Amino acid sequence: MITIRSFRDLLRLFFIFRREVQITVIATFAIIVLGAFLLPSRYESTALLLVKPGRDTSTVPIELADRQSIAVPSALRDPLLDEERMLTGRPIIRQVAHEYMEKMANAQREAGFFATLKNAPNIAFEWLVNAARSTLEFVGLVAERSQEDRIAEDMEKNFKASHDPGSSVMELTFTWGDPEVAQEILRTWVDRFEDERTRTLGRVSLYAFYEQEVKDTQANILDHKHQIQTLLNKLGAVSINQRLADVSQGLNDLRTERNNTLRSIAATKAGIDKIQEQINKQTRLISSGKELALNPTRQDLESRINGKEVERQELLRSYKESAPPVLALDTEINNLKALWKSHSTTVQRTENIAPNPLFTRLQNILNDQQASYTRLLVQLKQLDAQLEQLEKDRQEALDLEPQFARLQSELEAEDKNYALYTVSLEKARIDRELDNKRISNIAIIEQATLNPSKVFPKSLMLLLVAIPLSIGVGLLAMYLFYLIDQRIHDADKIEAQFGVPVWTTLQDLDAPKGPPRSAFTASLYRLYSVLPLKQVPERGLSIGITSANAGEGVTFVIEHLRDLLVELGHTVRVGDGRTAEAGEIQLIDASDFYSKQEAFVHLRDADLIVLVIEAEKSTVPKLQNALATLSTAFKHVDGVILNRRRFEIPEKVLTWIGRYRSHH
Repeated sequence: MITIRSFRDLLRLFFIFRREVQITVIATFAIIVLGAFLLPSRYESTALLLVKPGRDTSTVPIELADRQSIAVPSALRDPLLDEERMLTGRPIIRQVAHEYMEKMANAQREAGFFATLKNAPNIAFEWLVNAARSTLEFVGLVAERSQEDRIAEDMEKNFKASHDPGSSVMELTFTWGDPEVAQEILRTWVDRFEDERTRTLGRVSLYAFYEQEVKDTQANILDHKHQIQTLLNKLGAVSINQRLADVSQGLNDLRTERNNTLRSIAATKAGIDKIQEQINKQTRLISSGKELALNPTRQDLESRINGKEVERQELLRSYKESAPPVLALDTEINNLKALWKSHSTTVQRTENIAPNPLFTRLQNILNDQQASYTRLLVQLKQLDAQLEQLEKDRQEALDLEPQFARLQSELEAEDKNYALYTVSLEKARIDRELDNKRISNIAIIEQATLNPSKVFPKSLMLLLVAIPLSIGVGLLAMYLFYLIDQRIHDADKIEAQFGVPVWTTLQDLDAPKGPPRSAFTASLYRLYSVLPLKQVPERGLSIGITSANAGEGVTFVIEHLRDLLVELGHTVRVGDGRTAEAGEIQLIDASDFYSKQEAFVHLRDADLIVLVIEAEKSTVPKLQNALATLSTAFKHVDGVILNRRRFEIPEKVLTWIGRYRSHH
């Protein structure tokens, strides 16, 4: 746990992990140097093959342009991929491995002391590999394989065939431990590829095949034409498509006429219903003249009402309006008025009756519409009969149409096949002659080369990059150690991460060439400035100084803090179980609370609780656990003191850096 803010912090980080970085750098340098001299040498042989465009690069024995349906979906298909796949196929690799084993069995081995000494490491390594393989095969962890299979697998890993996009040249590369052997294996590989390719792609009896297909196709064309003519004679038409078109046109016309007839029937029926409704509303006879007179009953009632009114006026001379005779007369007058209102003013005396002309006219129109409706129904029946006949004709044509379409499609296909087979017959004859003379479209541009220079390892390059690469690996290791290091070196991140303030950081006085005494004194004064001294005169101050484990410097901190407080004129007492008195500062030693349970008893009466941790020995998990324990017991931790902080950069390095900066 260290904060990187400047180059000095990086330099300090280096000296913190100096031992690990040195081991990493030395180990990396040793591995690179040993690899430069001890890794097995690898030599490379190359060859170039030109794949000329031709029918050999096609996947079918006829031109792709003749039958687009059998071409691959991608128009940019690279034919050299097939050549490379055949070149790296297992049959060719096994043949090459078999020839290699035969040549190695007949080859003479080098004799002499130096040759034996040179080959001893390889022999020992091969013996160890064979022993390990035999053991694994015996216990069943790996499958048992022959030596030829293992050599073939090694050859397959070391062989590479490639080509640039758009190029027709294949680049072959083979890597082996001996340049001459690599050249010989690559030459054998190319020879076996040509032999196997010629044998696999050789056409067998294609000429006879195409000749027979031409005859069969011609017979099929004649047979299909005869069947098509028979179907047309059955229909009585020159073309089934024309027949279907004529029937379809007739059906469309009749259906249009039928729809019009249906609409006319619906309109006529609606008109008949409407006319019938109007007729029902009309009367057969109407009145041509009437004679009216005044209603005599109404006039008689009106005279009686007037007489009663006169009689009422005479009674009012003798009686009041509320008198019973007057009220009885009023009731009689009201009844006469109600009866008078119920009679009409005039009455009919005579009336002339005649036929209704509107009724007669509507009846005539209804008769015309009914006649038209009957005619439309007959017309609809005739149209349905004609439609039924055309449907039968159409169904007959449709039943024969699939058979006719199949025959027509087959006839067209046979015509196309006949043209293709006729053209391919000549191509097959040419291919037969090419196969007889063993002519291929593969040309060797460059034979297998002999390259005596190693491709692996590049010893000189490894030796040149050994030092910078080792330093780079060491710096990477230092960064990884920095990431996984949980030790606390500085106190910068403690307050931000744990929420507990850092009161001070005390330097390690026991370190060789440690910090000046003045720096340590300044750290003590910083600790002194944090203390709440205002409460000392009134009720005293108890400071509990504790640590999670023994040896983290609690006693050391108490002694130096006590000396400073006494020097500044304070009354100081190291905790003895009594409560601090007014004007007194009590320092409670409660170290190693994990082992000493009485430490919690001493801290119970403390006003402030301070946790002391030792730099480079305390870790983040330990500090977190200690703070959690104290927070659980006392609900607070007032501060943290980082003890024995070391500045790991040697004094001479700092002096040299200072001189360098002064000169620049």
